[in-house]
Amino acid sequence: MEIQLQELIEQIKKDGVEAAENQAEAILESAKAEAEKIISDARAQADKIMLNAKTENERMVKSSEDAIRQAGRNLLISFRESVARELKAIVGENISSMYSSDAFAKLIVNAVESWIGKPEADDISVVLNSADLKKLEEALLAELKARMLGGVTLKANDNFDGGFRIAVNNGGAYYDYSAEAVTDMLSNYLSPRVAALMKEAE
Repeated sequence: MEIQLQELIEQIKKDGVEAAENQAEAILESAKAEAEKIISDARAQADKIMLNAKTENERMVKSSEDAIRQAGRNLLISFRESVARELKAIVGENISSMYSSDAFAKLIVNAVESWIGKPEADDISVVLNSADLKKLEEALLAELKARMLGGVTLKANDNFDGGFRIAVNNGGAYYDYSAEAVTDMLSNYLSPRVAALMKEAE
């Protein structure tokens, strides 16, 4: 009886130890699985943070490059506009100087001479501002007469500062050689040429 009791105690101990070992092993496996999940989640989170950081960095680099390109374009446009303004001012000064010189009357006579005989030029008038007309009237009339260009009418018009206009067909059409028109025309010719030169230098 004592032996059976001893065997029973041994069996209970053995069963208890095995149950404890099984439970400990289950707890250990669960803890290991939980630890692996935590590590996997942490890696995934770290990868996501790295990807977001890389994307943000690329966005910032692109944004900075775009800003630099735009600033460069703005600077170039501003420079070209500045050069165009300076050219227009220089051309304007030279035109004004030419139109206030002694050669101005000859220029007008040469322009009229090139129009005489054209079918669209029945009636030719030279339109000047009042100050230029007063200053040049005698010389112009004498020069026109000397070149057999009689019948040309001289008229005053103060809607422009300097230069002249040739009106044909009783004022039906104007050919504008005013200082402003000639300055614009020459500036428009020079500006694309300057822009082309600047492009070659880029």
